[in-house]
Amino acid sequence: MLAFLCVALVATACGSSQSGETAQPAASSAGAPAAKPEPVTITVWTRAATESHTKALAEAYNAGHDNKVEVTAYPNEEYPAKIATAAGGKNLPDLFASDVVFAPNYISQGLWQDVSASFATLPFKDKVAPAHVKAATQDGKLFAMPHTVDISVMFVNKGLYTKAGLDPDKPPTTLAEFAQQATAVREKLGGDTYGTYFGGNCGGCNVFTLWPSVWADGAEVMNPEGTQSTINTPQMTAVFDAYRKLFTDGVAAPASKDENGTTWLGALQKGNIAIAPGPSAWLGLLEEKGIDVGVAPIPGVNGGKMTFVGGDVIGISATSEKAEAAWDFLAFTLSDKVQADLQAKSKSTVARTDIAATDPRVQTMNELMAIGRTPYALKFNESYNDGQSPWTKTLRDALFGAGPASALPAGVEPITQSLNQQ
Repeated sequence: MLAFLCVALVATACGSSQSGETAQPAASSAGAPAAKPEPVTITVWTRAATESHTKALAEAYNAGHDNKVEVTAYPNEEYPAKIATAAGGKNLPDLFASDVVFAPNYISQGLWQDVSASFATLPFKDKVAPAHVKAATQDGKLFAMPHTVDISVMFVNKGLYTKAGLDPDKPPTTLAEFAQQATAVREKLGGDTYGTYFGGNCGGCNVFTLWPSVWADGAEVMNPEGTQSTINTPQMTAVFDAYRKLFTDGVAAPASKDENGTTWLGALQKGNIAIAPGPSAWLGLLEEKGIDVGVAPIPGVNGGKMTFVGGDVIGISATSEKAEAAWDFLAFTLSDKVQADLQAKSKSTVARTDIAATDPRVQTMNELMAIGRTPYALKFNESYNDGQSPWTKTLRDALFGAGPASALPAGVEPITQSLNQQ
């Protein structure tokens, strides 16, 4: 996705030691320069979803440093098992990235080194993606850094809004307005043009896009410890009621019912969906298809705005013997120039709250990132993301079955049991 990033960064790969430059050797007591440390190769693992991003950063770093970074990527579905096997055999790489929601689990297993002291030396430490920092912190110690930041936003197809007589620069500020605008486009344009689209058979998609509306209205989906489901609330009911009605009324595209996430982006890239929630990383990919797209916050049931801060974090493995070199690479990836080029060239959400964007849509994304949330649960994947998770069954029942009034209270206990599984 960001393979071109290395081109923009090669010429500016060197900077201060904290932004990634290898420190110069100190002079010896005899006045002669101390021997320069032998260059090392830092091994990095990542999942396929972030492969191009990780490799672009590695190429930029390699262009200006004696130490080198070598990246290996694995298929998304195989990656957690690969980490588990390597951890068991004490064969982890120097650095490995992870979906941010898995961070608490990996920290609890002792798979990453404590980087609190190094992080404290960064001049911008208070500006690093707060939700990621929180997710990677345990008992006051930090174990991983932001690697990619992906937040949930509303995408507005400005062309369809204009054709339907709506103002594309006035996106919805409540869930009801979202439904009204989506319905208006469907009624005005009809045919193969639909008001919205969502991943109706994708647990992770709905965590990412529905929970922000609940949070924005002041409700919670879990307790802070991530051990108790609290989905049976008026706010969650209202969210499912809205999306259920959009589907039954034919405003949401029919394929929403079976969307498991694999064709989610492709559905929007066809250009016939008026407004839909999705990952911020899609902005450039939608533009590539010639879609005049706007970005707006996901609204709460009765107003407000919120976002799910997803993406990946990356940490130094517990078995690495190259921690100093590995940290140098991590600091480089968060440096001013790298982050500025990241947002400027790829239209992506950055990992720092003090980096301004020239594109107002990216700036909207950055501002949302600063206030967004990443939920905490040791058993997040099993409870929510997995296709057989109790959350997936609950949302299917709420959207297409009995409805939220019965599906949500029925789902509380199975989700809670999953969150507490050993």
